[in-house]
Amino acid sequence: MTVRLSLALLALLLSARSLAAGERWQAGVAKVVITPEKLMWMSGYSSRDKPAEGKIHDLWAKALALEDAAGKRCVLVTMDLVGIPREVSVAVCNDIEKKHGLPRASVMLNVSHTHSGPVVGSNLRSMYFLDAEQAKRVDEYTQTLQAKLVAVAAEALGRLKPARVEWGNGNATFAVNRRNNTEADVPKLRELGQLKGPVDHEVPVLAVRDPEGHLKAVAFGYACHATVLPFYQWCGDYPGFAKYELEKAHPDAVALFWAGCGGDQNPLPRRSVALAEAYGKRLADAVDAVLAAPMTPVRGGLAATYAEVPLAFADLPTREQLLKDTTGKDKYAAERARLLLRRIEKEGSLSGTYPYPIQTWRLGDGPIWVALGGEVVVDYSLRLKRELGPGPIWVAGYSNDVMAYIPSLRVLKEGGYEGGGAMVYYGQPTAWGPRLEETIVAAVWEQVAKVRKK
Repeated sequence: MTVRLSLALLALLLSARSLAAGERWQAGVAKVVITPEKLMWMSGYSSRDKPAEGKIHDLWAKALALEDAAGKRCVLVTMDLVGIPREVSVAVCNDIEKKHGLPRASVMLNVSHTHSGPVVGSNLRSMYFLDAEQAKRVDEYTQTLQAKLVAVAAEALGRLKPARVEWGNGNATFAVNRRNNTEADVPKLRELGQLKGPVDHEVPVLAVRDPEGHLKAVAFGYACHATVLPFYQWCGDYPGFAKYELEKAHPDAVALFWAGCGGDQNPLPRRSVALAEAYGKRLADAVDAVLAAPMTPVRGGLAATYAEVPLAFADLPTREQLLKDTTGKDKYAAERARLLLRRIEKEGSLSGTYPYPIQTWRLGDGPIWVALGGEVVVDYSLRLKRELGPGPIWVAGYSNDVMAYIPSLRVLKEGGYEGGGAMVYYGQPTAWGPRLEETIVAAVWEQVAKVRKK
């Protein structure tokens, strides 16, 4: 055997070993019921005037932990909730870091935005007028929730075992741009192929299998509001039904749903349990189609980064304007004004910016996963996929802190509920400033460049 041939064989052997090492993943998964034990106020709709009356099915928090061959770990925690405020996210992630050594960048929190979940902490608190007992129940639930989120993440990390990690993308078409299509007209417009407005119908799928190929976890996303159901019963809405369908089809697996950039997307038509179940089944079928086809193995290691970017508001209201609002006919504007006046009294002034969370993960040679805070409109996912591709780009909204709607510049200029009207219900002082889209996109570009280098 020549020296050249021997060296070539050695290089091939080392390359094979290196590839095998890059594929040595470990994964762990866990879940916990987070359905309130007491009947308390539901979040999502300002029209609600009483506490929940029961449940269709339980609400869940689920955690998927991953560890690469170098020992770098991350954990995704998903929740059947409308939103979580910044103080909950900070408390949970600080506890996970303190107890388990995971840095902030390695913990991603995402809510499904089901409108059949409870009020949590200060999230959308100015939308509701709670008596002392209901306010107490919200505070108690929030404390219990925080403990459960830390515990479920720890449980997933404690169950790390060798695994195969794969990815793929599917498609589901029930999301409709609600700004451009009147709800009553949607069935006819769909039939005629005349629905308008941008949408993102991609269904990203991350599959975790044991070394023998048995499915142990599937994390999937979709960009659409979870607003099919308008009643007074706990329910995960269509994402909840999708998860139940997948776990019924794959009894040994845990299904996790993460919400995409669906701030201006609705499941239409809606307003019945039958429709929520049907949309859930369609989404589960889309995921199953990906699982049944050849998926792409994730090779390489993890990279993660996180930052809070100062996102500027437009002109802030004066104290005099807020005092005037407290006596106005709009009870929601009056409640916001009282909230902001208390903040001024406590802190001296209102801040002109908000610490907006942006997080990016690189899963080996697979997806780059961007997680944005708030109710992000679909323009962001479409733009980031277009600009950051051609590789797989997954963009989540509703991540780490749901503080407000996040309009694109287009939607901000158009105005309306997503463009600024909803800021009242979130207790924010005013609309976002005109630089918000460029500020967010520039920060994402910076993070993606950073994780691609690691």
